[in-house]
Amino acid sequence: MSTDINHQTRLLTLYDTALPEVYRFVRARVRDQSSAEELTADTFLAALGQIRRGALIEVSTAWLIGIARHKVVDHWRRIARQPVLEFTQSFNEGVGEFDERADDPWDAVLDHRRVMDVFELLGDHHRAALTLRYLVGLSVVEVATAMGRTVHATEALLVRGRCAFRKAYEGSDRND
Repeated sequence: MSTDINHQTRLLTLYDTALPEVYRFVRARVRDQSSAEELTADTFLAALGQIRRGALIEVSTAWLIGIARHKVVDHWRRIARQPVLEFTQSFNEGVGEFDERADDPWDAVLDHRRVMDVFELLGDHHRAALTLRYLVGLSVVEVATAMGRTVHATEALLVRGRCAFRKAYEGSDRND
């Protein structure tokens, strides 16, 4: 019990410094501000739950990022089961953000929109695999686990997904 109180106190102390880092981690992977805020809050609630169950050794920002990573994976699993329109809307909410280092910030916005248009053309399984691998940043093994597939099947799916994306992206260039 005393250890739980110490861990809870440590979590409260860590909250102010860890919150921005956990939020940045989540926001970079979900693009949608409200989802990022919700997943960040869920991360801290899950951390508190683990403390209360006595299921942890050390309270740290790295530990919180690990919890956040699981929350993001669960988020993308839910997204992968949704219709295409809802899936792409979660990306498109982040379109208005400019990269001030770019020569022309509109190029980044237009390219993002083109990528999302092409992404919408892919099958659900390709979108889910490519999202988990390249946007969430999971390893191939983790993508396979998240999707309930073998590693070899996931590698093949990623190869086919990249090829389908490349073909559609290059084809969309001709339509501009």
